[in-house]
This record gives sequence, C-alpha cells and structure tokens, in this order.
Amino acid sequence: FFVCSKRVFKKTSGNGQLTLYLGKRDYVDHVDSVDPVEGVLKIDPADLGDRKGTVSINLACAFRYGREDLDVIGLSFRKDIWIQHIQLYPDAGHKPTLTEMHDTLLKKAGEQGHPFTFNIPTNLPCSVTLQPGPDDKGKACGVDFEVKAYLAQSADDPDEKIDKKDTCRLVIRKIQFAPDNTGSGQKAELCKSFMMSDKPVFLEASLDKEIYYHGDPIPVTVKIKNETTKVVKKIKVTVDQTTDVVLYSADKYTKSVLCEEFGETVEGNATFEKTLPITPLLANNKEKRGLSLDGRLKDEDTNLASTTIIRGGILSLTNVDVTVELPLTLMHPKPKGIPAF
Repeated sequence: FFVCSKRVFKKTSGNGQLTLYLGKRDYVDHVDSVDPVEGVLKIDPADLGDRKGTVSINLACAFRYGREDLDVIGLSFRKDIWIQHIQLYPDAGHKPTLTEMHDTLLKKAGEQGHPFTFNIPTNLPCSVTLQPGPDDKGKACGVDFEVKAYLAQSADDPDEKIDKKDTCRLVIRKIQFAPDNTGSGQKAELCKSFMMSDKPVFLEASLDKEIYYHGDPIPVTVKIKNETTKVVKKIKVTVDQTTDVVLYSADKYTKSVLCEEFGETVEGNATFEKTLPITPLLANNKEKRGLSLDGRLKDEDTNLASTTIIRGGILSLTNVDVTVELPLTLMHPKPKGIPAF
C-alpha cells in the first residue's frame, strides 16, 4: 500500500509564542484568479503570559530596490506594493471557509491553531529576482511575497516597531505556467533599400509557435531575398529581455540574453531560407547584473524570468542595419493537476 503525506512549511517566532504553518509556498496565477493563501497560525495565550497586545498576520507584496544592509542605518529600500492585514488574537471576526488545506494544518497546530486565508489580486506582479552583480551582498532586489505574523502592543499603530523575536515569516511565490492553448507563432517582414542601389533586400523572420519552454531550442526561420548586387555576409539573432518596473514612476529597460551570429551568406540577386536554432539560457548570462530571474526561495536554482502573460519579450533578428522584431513568450510547462486557464 501507499502512504501519501503532505509537506508542511513551519516557522516559529524567536520567543516561541507564534508558529506559522503553510501547506505550500508556490501560488499559481491563472490570469483570472490566483490560488488563495491558506494557512494556520498557532497562538497559545498561556505562552503570551501577562503581555498585552494583539497578534496579527500580514501578506505583503513588496519591491526591494536597494541593499539590505543599508536598512540598518535607517535607509529602507523596500516598498510595499500591496499589503493585507488580519487580526487573529483577540478574535476580530476573521472566519475563513475551512478547506482541506486548513484541516491538514490545524491537525499540525493543535487546539491553538487559528486559520486564515488571503486572496491575492490578479493585477500584482509575479515573484521576480534581479540578478546581483559579482560583488553584491545581502538579499537580492526584486519582487517578493511574504506572510508575516507578529505580536504588537497596538492594533492600530502602523509605525510601531515590532521586535524581531515577536515575529515569524515565510516567503512565498506567485508564479505562472504556460497555458494549455497556445497560438501560432509570429512573423515579421521588412523591405530595406540602400544608398547607391536601386534594388532592396527583403527580410522575413518567423516562429513556429507562440510559447517556448525554458531550455528548449527556439527555431527561427529566416528568409532573405537579396535583389542588390551586394553580398549579405552574416545573420545575427539576438534575444532581448524587456522588464517593466513600476515603482514611483514607470520604467522599462532591456537587456540582451542571447546574441548569436551565423556565418550564412546570401549572394547578390539570390534568395536564402533556413531555420536557425537558438536557446537563451541563464547559464550564459551569470555575470549580467540586473537581469530578471524567476523568484527563488533561499539558494535554489532558477532561470531567466518567465514571460508574464500579456507582456512579451522582444526577439530581434539583425542583418547589419536590416532588423525585424518578433514577440517571444518564454515560460515553464504546466505540471499535471494544475487546472487550465
């Protein structure tokens, strides 16, 4: 016979008075909804003793954009994008509909377990880490989600400084997987004329599908019709990652994650057609500071940031000064058991 056990993530405060339980740390964004964050906080009033105050739990989505060590001298480079607050003790009326996940966690926590549920809005970004430079130390910049339970003296003072030993926290991730139904690939065309030539060069580039998985080769079909007398000496394919950062103002920046040259030539008054395989990988971009990566927990491996649905990267195919651009979506395949979008 087989015994099926569920993994439980647990974190206890430094004073031992609060214990946070979660059944998972990855929450899937299905575009029109996000998996609810269902957990349990163990609060034993006997452990609190004569201490007065409230026990609350927060779920926050924040953007860290500076060095963590500077927080010590009063410079905070972390901005909350979204935060939700629930008071669990004394009871303030939070009564979530109990699920199978709650039941599992309540069995672990015992009689002092207090269930809670957070609903993540669909308009929040997915978890992203910005790749640090070789000399950068401390927690990496990026977007993260954190569940934090704490004991406070006042329920209504947002400026109260909470002692670290009175808190327990777990970082979670908001992620997306590739949808089941993907569209056809994009195609781009360009006709380019040159000085001292009355004939143009026609360039067409296309992809065979809309979405590709991390680590899989991406076949780019290139067609060239060279009506000039000049020789096309090479073809260059680049993949650029475009990141939108919305903090105090909208900011967008682009970093190249692949640049590959192919020694294909096209004689004058000739045509060319070939499929060129490319594979953008994080392994080839380890030294690029600020590159967007999928959010990670602790020191586990990650990859280039997945495309957020609705937003795409840019794939550029360049031949000297003849360029076309194609949108490219790069994601993880959806594991079995995840419902369709």
